[in-house]
Amino acid sequence: MGDPKERKHAAMSRLRNNLRKKRESLADQFDFKMYICFHFKDKKKKTAMFEVAEVLPVMTNNYEHSIMQGAKNDSYSLESSKDLIEKDIVQFHAHRWQPMRRDVIGCTNPLDFFLWPRNDIESIHCHMFSRWKGEEDPYKPLDASYAISSDDYERQLMRLLTVRDKNGLIVTNPDQTVFLFVDKHHLETAKNKVMVYKLRSMCLYLPQDQLMSWSAGTVDDLLNSQTDGAADTQLAAPS
Repeated sequence: MGDPKERKHAAMSRLRNNLRKKRESLADQFDFKMYICFHFKDKKKKTAMFEVAEVLPVMTNNYEHSIMQGAKNDSYSLESSKDLIEKDIVQFHAHRWQPMRRDVIGCTNPLDFFLWPRNDIESIHCHMFSRWKGEEDPYKPLDASYAISSDDYERQLMRLLTVRDKNGLIVTNPDQTVFLFVDKHHLETAKNKVMVYKLRSMCLYLPQDQLMSWSAGTVDDLLNSQTDGAADTQLAAPS
């Protein structure tokens, strides 16, 4: 039947190659679209909606060390290890966007949104769409929900006021599926100096096994539901 150590080494090699292959190729089999919507407390105010210029998918495996160590120590079988591999996470990163306003469509810029202090935002929702790479079929919405309320991120921003770091600060929703990367700025006003936070990039998390789970709908359905366009992309900072 062969040397047990050799069989174990071969199994470990197959597992390692499987992990590497999944990280490098699975998310790359799709094209993605992401839309970011800022919903306001005043329901008469139109949603501020943006399309991400380029969605950057990154395959990660937060469980790789424990998977490999468990298989090495015979804590569980190779079959059980394969089940754990399914817990891989895909990160979707957004760094550049364009507002979905008819008067500025096509104007792509780095993410730069005045986030705090302001009391008019109710929540931020993100919508992910995908299709197989190379296909001409319409993008389909991924069956995943991405939202963070202003209450959630404001509590975290308040705690970050005493942090010395100014760039790359992170806040997240309770499910830890939406991550906001914010920068801290001091603005001089006519009366005093004001601390403000600006959104600089975003990241969404999706379990790998949901990459091929879609719900009903189209991009046009989303655009039409947002009542044609967006409000001003950002309000002036306090004066």
